[in-house]
Amino acid sequence: MIHVVAVITAKPGQRDKILEAYRANRPAVLAEEGCIEYTATVDAAGMPASRGTFGPDTFVVVEKWASLAALQAHAAAPHMAAYGAKTKEWTESRLIHVLEPA
Repeated sequence: MIHVVAVITAKPGQRDKILEAYRANRPAVLAEEGCIEYTATVDAAGMPASRGTFGPDTFVVVEKWASLAALQAHAAAPHMAAYGAKTKEWTESRLIHVLEPA
């Protein structure tokens, strides 16, 4: 199994626009062969800001894929290219961690 932690930082005030596009794209991702999990997360409400919080412009997508090949197919999928093009102007940075069980 492959795990992905994708840290997406929006330009100030643009996170909701990116999350809206993410939510619209999510069903297509979940339908991909090998997709086990694809969930957007944000800092838990009520937690004080710290070095461990991401802040109001960032969200983290937690993904699980059956194999590296499934993840690679996901990255090349037309709906992902369309999502990237749609959100490009709202995005400050993307940091993608691809991990496997230890």
